[in-house]
Order: sequence, then structure tokens, then C-alpha cells
Amino acid sequence: MATKQAFQEELNPFTIAKQQFNRAADYLDLDLSMRHVLENAKRQLIVSIPVKMDGGDVQVFEGYRVQHNIARGPAKGGIRYHPNVTLDEVKALASWMTWKCATFGIPYGGGKLGQFLAPAAGLTTYLVRVKTSAGYDTPPALTTTASATVEAR
Repeated sequence: MATKQAFQEELNPFTIAKQQFNRAADYLDLDLSMRHVLENAKRQLIVSIPVKMDGGDVQVFEGYRVQHNIARGPAKGGIRYHPNVTLDEVKALASWMTWKCATFGIPYGGGKLGQFLAPAAGLTTYLVRVKTSAGYDTPPALTTTASATVEAR
């Protein structure tokens, strides 16, 4: 008899987002060239963020910044803090934001920042350190000043 683990499927948020997009694109009879553009993120950045922990040691965490599409305006999104955040998750969230803004006629594109967040003691201090260093190595093309990225509030 097969185990429950054998039937567990791996869900990839970006794959799911693409499937949803393709269903909508079929319904709209969207041109193939436009589908290729809208299926993929315009910009993706993976950064290593050194954070000094409460004990004095430095740990390096990975973060992701994605701008899915900025044709309608600056990238609107927010920050996803989670210990298991992945690039595909951030790409999916950024693409969903693009489509939500377009659906409701909001003049923004979709963007998202994903940052590892460790559930540990001294969380407030840790979070402040991560927030202040998250944009440290971000090139101008992906910073808030260059692209006017707007965080959802």
C-alpha cells in the first residue's frame, strides 16, 4: 500500500500563478506574444543580507526582490517575511499583484520583496536589523527611489 507521503504533491506558487494566468488568457484570447511577456517577471534579484544577531555573531540570510511588470506604472507590492520564503513564491505574489492592479484599473505594476525571517528570541531586534539592511545591496534599478516601488499598506 502506498504511503501518504508518496501522494503528497509539491505545490509551486509560481507554477500555479502561471496556470491561472493561462486560463484567463485563454478566456480573453490573449495574443501569444503578450502571454510570453506577462508570464515572466521583468526583474528578479537575489541578495545575501548579513545581520548581526543579538549574541554578536553575524548570520547571512537570503532575500528576493521581484518586479513582475511595470508597464502600467511603478511596482506595487509589499514584503513577505517567512522562514520558508522562496523565489517562486515571491514571483507568484508579484505577478498576482500585477493582475489585480490591471483588473481594477489601478496604474501600478506588481512587485514583491521576500525575506527570510527566523522565529527566534530577540525577534524585534532581529527584524529591525533585517529591515534596515534588506535594501543594502539592491541596485538602483530595483530600489524604491529608482522604480518608485510602492508597498501595500
